[in-house]
Amino acid sequence: MTHRSLPAVGVLLVAVALTAGCGGDDADRPDASSASSLSATAASGLPTPPMPSPAAPSAGGVAPSSAPPAPPPPAPQGSTERRQVSPPPVVLPRRPAGAPGARQVVDAFVAAGLKATHPKDRSIDCGPDGLGLGCSELIATDAVTVYVFPDETSAADIAQTWSGQSYQHGAVVLNYLEARTPAADRPRYEKVLANLR
Repeated sequence: MTHRSLPAVGVLLVAVALTAGCGGDDADRPDASSASSLSATAASGLPTPPMPSPAAPSAGGVAPSSAPPAPPPPAPQGSTERRQVSPPPVVLPRRPAGAPGARQVVDAFVAAGLKATHPKDRSIDCGPDGLGLGCSELIATDAVTVYVFPDETSAADIAQTWSGQSYQHGAVVLNYLEARTPAADRPRYEKVLANLR
């Protein structure tokens, strides 16, 4: 190697060292557009905006987040307890004086040896304040359903609606629709009801 090429090699090594030392990561260098806009701002005589300084790492070695911490959730204002609202009691119209009660009719069927098993008081189906079917009492059995209405007119209206599947005597209506009582047995139920005082 000659002495003339020594300075050229040295310059080349310095250039490589500078490139390696200054090149670093592209993310650390400002891009050309921001550098040119900064130099244009400086040339125009306007004040140069300060460059953001990188955040210093914390003791754990992690840079703190630049976003402000999230506010804590609001404290509860107090417990809002929901009380269960029970529906008002159902008020059914009274059965007329002198008319037998539905339970009395079912007991008479049993006493006469007729089927009236599994009696269920379903008076609630009469409707609130009598607005359903408008009955006063209702007991369903496996053989027949007994309705007692507040008056004979209401009983007659329902019996007509169930024409062929019911029997009306005064304020009481026997309904055979749900029970499907055999037609041959129906006169026996009707006779017991008609003789009931």
